[in-house]
Amino acid sequence: MIATVVWGTGNVGRAAIRAVDAHPALKLTAVLVHDPAKVGKDAGELAGTDTLGVAATDDVEAVLAASPRAVVYAASGDVRPGDALADIVRAIRAGAVVVTPSLYPLYDQRNAPPELREPVLAAIADGGGSLFVSGVDPGWGNDVLPLLISGLGTAVDVIRCQEIFDYSTYEQPDSVRYLVGMGQPMDYQPPMLMSGVPTMVWGGQIRLMARALDVELDEIRETLDRRPLAETVTTRTMGEFEAGTQGAVRFEVQGVVGGEPRIVVEHVTRIHPSCAPDWPTPPSGDGAHRVIIEGRPRIEVTVEASDEGENRSAGGNATAVGRLVGAIDWLAAAEPGLYDALDVPLRPAAGKLGRKR
Repeated sequence: MIATVVWGTGNVGRAAIRAVDAHPALKLTAVLVHDPAKVGKDAGELAGTDTLGVAATDDVEAVLAASPRAVVYAASGDVRPGDALADIVRAIRAGAVVVTPSLYPLYDQRNAPPELREPVLAAIADGGGSLFVSGVDPGWGNDVLPLLISGLGTAVDVIRCQEIFDYSTYEQPDSVRYLVGMGQPMDYQPPMLMSGVPTMVWGGQIRLMARALDVELDEIRETLDRRPLAETVTTRTMGEFEAGTQGAVRFEVQGVVGGEPRIVVEHVTRIHPSCAPDWPTPPSGDGAHRVIIEGRPRIEVTVEASDEGENRSAGGNATAVGRLVGAIDWLAAAEPGLYDALDVPLRPAAGKLGRKR
């Protein structure tokens, strides 16, 4: 059994605890938390599952001193990328295989900035650990899934990867209101929508797909559209959003090949279904991921995942965690290194069929 630590117990960490506990090759040995109120609580209580007999701790030094073979790093890196990198490097230097969704530039590790890549490579050389960064979007929703489906085409003109979500179900109010700008005046500049930021986050996925498809990119472009709410709305999880404030966002990150957008990551995000009803919508519920292969034949695949009481955002988190936790035993058997989605296979759920949830 591979001794595995879950570091962080938020939206991703809860799913990670459940995934590690359910994996036949892994053993949950520790859970790291930042909130003092969580210290001492059973991991199962934090994850919303059965008692697991592992008490949460905030003693990072003691946990890493025990030389865990794997760490699922589930703490956010959105607003603290430097701290997240330092934590991850620390775990790698302790000899752990680390899997995480927290550092967007390392999704396409070959083109990551030197200030991110070099500390990781140095830690791998010193400690013998590994790193694999993935998620859902960015992650399998715009790397392994579209690449797999593209192989079914006779001719491929455009690969389009969509995330279509009602963000009122996303339990990170600060990210929704301030990073993305929902409920803010239309002259507010959301940090996530500033020119160049979408490319920073999703451009690596465009480059990774281009590498797999053996095409050269001319450039990466961005488009952006924002819509105000026509009426004030009240959401179940985040309260009120006033009329005239930002209610929907649509942007594209486009990989241009031969002068045309050929590899496209598109986000359609609302705070309420009434805003921008003419934009793409999920077939049902609050959100979906969709891949469209324009060509011959035209192929469209939509993935709807739900977890934690039919919540689509929680379902997306759970699929991202499934990809990461499912890679741990492969990474543990591989040579130490810095890996990406083209290196790490997505495998069947061997040994999981019929196991506890």
